[in-house]
Amino acid sequence: MERTLEPFSLLPNTEQNHQVVVNTAPKAPPIFEVKPEERASLMSTAKQLMDEFGHYENPDYISTLHLYAYQLLPSRIAKKLSQFGTDFSAAQYGAIIFKGLVTVNQEALGPTPPSWKEADNNKLIIYGFICSLLHGAVPSKPVQYYVQRKGGGLMHAIIPDDTMCFSQTGSGSRTDLFVHTEDAFLFNPADFLSFLYLRNEEQVNSTLYSIRSHAAITPDMEQLFQPIFKCPKDANFDQEEAIGEHLSTPVLYGDRKTPFIRFDAAEQLYNEAAHQSPEALAILTKFWTAAKQFVYEKYIPQSGDLVFVNNHLCAHGRTAFQAGFKMVDGKLIKCERRQMLRMMSKTSLIHIREVTHPDDPYFIMEDHYGKVAPFTNLSPNHK
Repeated sequence: MERTLEPFSLLPNTEQNHQVVVNTAPKAPPIFEVKPEERASLMSTAKQLMDEFGHYENPDYISTLHLYAYQLLPSRIAKKLSQFGTDFSAAQYGAIIFKGLVTVNQEALGPTPPSWKEADNNKLIIYGFICSLLHGAVPSKPVQYYVQRKGGGLMHAIIPDDTMCFSQTGSGSRTDLFVHTEDAFLFNPADFLSFLYLRNEEQVNSTLYSIRSHAAITPDMEQLFQPIFKCPKDANFDQEEAIGEHLSTPVLYGDRKTPFIRFDAAEQLYNEAAHQSPEALAILTKFWTAAKQFVYEKYIPQSGDLVFVNNHLCAHGRTAFQAGFKMVDGKLIKCERRQMLRMMSKTSLIHIREVTHPDDPYFIMEDHYGKVAPFTNLSPNHK
């Protein structure tokens, strides 16, 4: 596969490059409108990659992903993500909405399956190539977290599951999914996330919260740097298993003025299994009261939209909904249920090597705060 590279302009010779950037606290994610020609190029590129590699998990493809990303992505998208990957400034919200990134053939997609376990992954391969290219432009490498998701590969279908409709998980629906950074109970959570919406006929609001939406780190927030906060595993685990290790970590970490965040409102504030100390709970409660005003709830994703998230800056969630029903003229009528694809990535495979499978550096086995699940009789290709 050959394509002529479109060179990026690195010189300050455009009006846009000469604009003065004012560092104000961002209250909403930027929206990147994908052009029709860029969308067509992405779809064509993904089909070519499918023909050449068969699957986005092909080692020959994934090992050189960053090269394909810079060669094959539309230059505006590649440049945007490359800059996003290293911008941790006070002005960086930590998420980008790509409107109309892909064209989804709803007829070919077929009915939404009952849960992610029944998803026909062969229908999703083309989207896996597109999502992986975006992660490659950061640059980062897609990874899978086995313990939390029992395999399934580098990309997961997120589908409402009637048996988990009231849970604080991606499979839930009937309650608000509180904003959270992904896998806040791990020392090595994903660095970047992508959420590609194949369908959202129920018109469910996706929610985002950025630590950068605060104008400054207040004295109250300074207390979140203390390593006194506990976080049990999420609702994908039963209560006894979810308690895990009784370790404590900070909620904010890194630079004191422009910190990163590790936070899960549902598990740290509303889950009794957390067993927070009175001091930690008081600090978290005060922080959450202030943070809730910055939760962005205006975005309703449409088919083909994608949200790209820095998991160290921005938490995500969604509002409650009734799966498989949409409102038309004031009446609820049946529709195809919501279907979304999630991919996670890490910028360094070296730094996570102690928690990955010996034969697969993309296969993460961290259980809870550094604890590694046993590798006995486990193939890295286990699904």
